[in-house]
Amino acid sequence: MNYLNVTIDKLSKNNNVFLTGGAGVGKTTITNEVIGHFEQEGKKVAKLASTGMAATLIGGQTLHSFLDLGIASDFKELERNKKLEISKKVKKLVSGMHLVVIDEISMVSDSLLDMIRLRLIQADFKGSLLVVGDFLQLPPVVKGQAQVKYAFESESWSAFDFQVLELSHVYRTQDKEFIELLNSVRFGSISEKIHNQLNEFIKPLPEDLSEFTFLFGKNESASRHNKAQLSFIENEIFIKEAQVVKHSKSVTDIEIQRFMNDARIEQELELKIGVPVLFTRNSWNYFNGERGIIVNIDTENVYVQKSDTKIVKLEAIAQSKSMWKEKSVDGQKEMVEQSMFSVYQFPIKLAFAITIHKSQGMSIIDLIIQTNEIFAPSQFYVALSRSSNPKRLNLVAPSCQWHKLAFVNEKALKFMEKKC
Repeated sequence: MNYLNVTIDKLSKNNNVFLTGGAGVGKTTITNEVIGHFEQEGKKVAKLASTGMAATLIGGQTLHSFLDLGIASDFKELERNKKLEISKKVKKLVSGMHLVVIDEISMVSDSLLDMIRLRLIQADFKGSLLVVGDFLQLPPVVKGQAQVKYAFESESWSAFDFQVLELSHVYRTQDKEFIELLNSVRFGSISEKIHNQLNEFIKPLPEDLSEFTFLFGKNESASRHNKAQLSFIENEIFIKEAQVVKHSKSVTDIEIQRFMNDARIEQELELKIGVPVLFTRNSWNYFNGERGIIVNIDTENVYVQKSDTKIVKLEAIAQSKSMWKEKSVDGQKEMVEQSMFSVYQFPIKLAFAITIHKSQGMSIIDLIIQTNEIFAPSQFYVALSRSSNPKRLNLVAPSCQWHKLAFVNEKALKFMEKKC
């Protein structure tokens, strides 16, 4: 089945679509191609996600920002903050969209989906809705000890009447045995066979840790490891500062800093010749998560040699934050997507360590997973699925049994097992 064409066809016929599947099956690729198709046809597309980081991965904005939900997490807060009624500006914006895309739907709560549906109804939205994600990956963020409630638990999920397209072909690795293992871990099914397979990845750590990327659960652990490994390399340190270009006077420094955090952009990128790095986006000559070694640095460029010995000449590239603004086009007012500011930085980061959360979308060949920082449902699966070569995968021996590490939210499991 050509999933891209089927998705476009269903959305063009005004059906709502839920595009799902495990890690590495091409959900992001198809989503970006669907967005590109609609935009090339001159149609307006809202690219949204519940978190800033997920939104930057599809070049969009958060649901709360686009739909003017403020900081509300449910209807009560929306009413308390005097945002229950839709503003004229937001109504015009939403009603003008042909397609609304929501990425990482697993991180959208039931109450947030209800607020999304309210806004679409208030705006008399006539377009289609594409939600993308895997409920067996990252769950909604909750405050304190609050219970996790997923989007599919809301009445709105049934009301949207999603047509389900489930991708199953894994592109990240061709190792069939590892793909079967990943699928078992995804569903939290740890048999004796899977238990033994996971044990095989517990190996003595190499003396030279710089050959591998450590995957941590905590930011401070990744930062500490990066700094320690960088200090072992005695070459001169070069600092590449991010350059910001504002396209609107209303942009604040706080907005820019938040965007840089979400988009994994370093304010000051510390580099040395001989340091291993990971590419942080896809291009024609490198991919997100691919590894290389810095062989030269000058004022304008960084030169990275990949494992195939080819050298990539990198320039600082722009990542932009866009917003929808009302503009006069051919004498008529309409909503136009405009860049608010652009941040220029080299699309690399130190390869010594990265957090599981920030490894989103990456395919990493040489990987060590610190299993003792796994704390959330499906987090172990997300970490494990970053590996594109199981022969170069190491697991730090966990302090508990594998079945306790590979735990899955029961509600998400039942929903996905019913094939949605």
